Amino acid sequence: MDQRTLLITLTGPDRPGVTSRLFSVLSKFPVTVADIEQVVIRGRLTLGVLVAYAGGAPTGTGSTLGAMWTSVERLAEDLGMEIELSTGSQAREQRRRGRLSVSVLGTTLQPAAIAGIAGRIAAAGANIDRIERLAQWPVTCIELSVSGADPAALRVELAAEAAAQEVDVAVQRTGLSRRAKRLIVMDVDSTLIQGEVIELLAAHAGCLEEVARVTEEAMRGELDFAESLKRRVALLEGLPAEIFERVRKEVVLTPGARTLVRTLKRLDYRFAIVSGGFTQITDGLVEELGIDYSAANVLEVVDGRLTGRVVGEIVDRPGKARALERFARQAGLPISQTVAIGDGANDLDMIAAAGLGIAFNAKPVVRQAADTAVNTPYLDSILYLLGISRDEVEAADAEDGVLTPR
Repeated sequence: MDQRTLLITLTGPDRPGVTSRLFSVLSKFPVTVADIEQVVIRGRLTLGVLVAYAGGAPTGTGSTLGAMWTSVERLAEDLGMEIELSTGSQAREQRRRGRLSVSVLGTTLQPAAIAGIAGRIAAAGANIDRIERLAQWPVTCIELSVSGADPAALRVELAAEAAAQEVDVAVQRTGLSRRAKRLIVMDVDSTLIQGEVIELLAAHAGCLEEVARVTEEAMRGELDFAESLKRRVALLEGLPAEIFERVRKEVVLTPGARTLVRTLKRLDYRFAIVSGGFTQITDGLVEELGIDYSAANVLEVVDGRLTGRVVGEIVDRPGKARALERFARQAGLPISQTVAIGDGANDLDMIAAAGLGIAFNAKPVVRQAADTAVNTPYLDSILYLLGISRDEVEAADAEDGVLTPR
């Protein structure tokens, strides 16, 4: 039997009972519910309901549709709401399933940015099926469900638009894998924490300027990391081991770091840090934040003083990728369910190996290589790329009695 549809859209002030009253009216007619969507913005409700009914018998269909049409119009008038009704066929109006999630982040989002992103999606022959706001502060994030696009091609197009509009855009496949338990592997210096630990140590050794220069060259990929590390560590020779306690107190977490780790741990994610820095500092972060796995270099100490050497295998660019693979095995997860986050050239291999590679306030070479780049100063913005909204974070914090600063 031919199936016809009626799309009912109610718009007006939000109040309790609107949905209940509409469906009470519809329950009096021989229809089935095909689709429902509802959104409330600033106290104004938009409710869309698609119902299906049997077509093909002009008299019966006319009387059913006419009576139903009149009934919902009367309800809208009684509620003081605007109503729009339109008919169609079930086959033509089946919803296209969203295959991709497009996240747009910015400290502020201008209309031109949304226009540019939406225009690129349309030019790619794709369709925006749904739009949802995931965060309003301290950054704004909206998520678009997009169907009919090739992810690789769309990612290239939207990256260009994001750069022009000065926003961040991430393109990911939707599905169960996005909601599955994941392993987050994060760089430490200038990612989980602000600044570089070796520069904090160098400040106490009186060689900060030289160490900072070599660090910058290594992060840009202009200098082999292992060689740069040996050169910088050599300048620390003679520092007393007590310096580690002082530097641990000087370490400042990136804004949003605690929220990111706390939220993901609630969701049973595994969290790891991998650092070109030193275990003498990262071990404190592991304990403080409840991190599951870690890898870092070990500074040699003899007779209570630094020797200017590193003990054991250096955690460099390939070493970080190996650590990611090792942590995934330990967690019992496939590489496809890992997320790598970093900012420098020595993070490139692990970002390439991970299921999702994120460049966080990164050097240009890293932004170009990563699946997506986040350029806000807030580390918990990464939650939105995983489909976790700010409201959900705050609700969980409130349940646990954790104050979320604004």
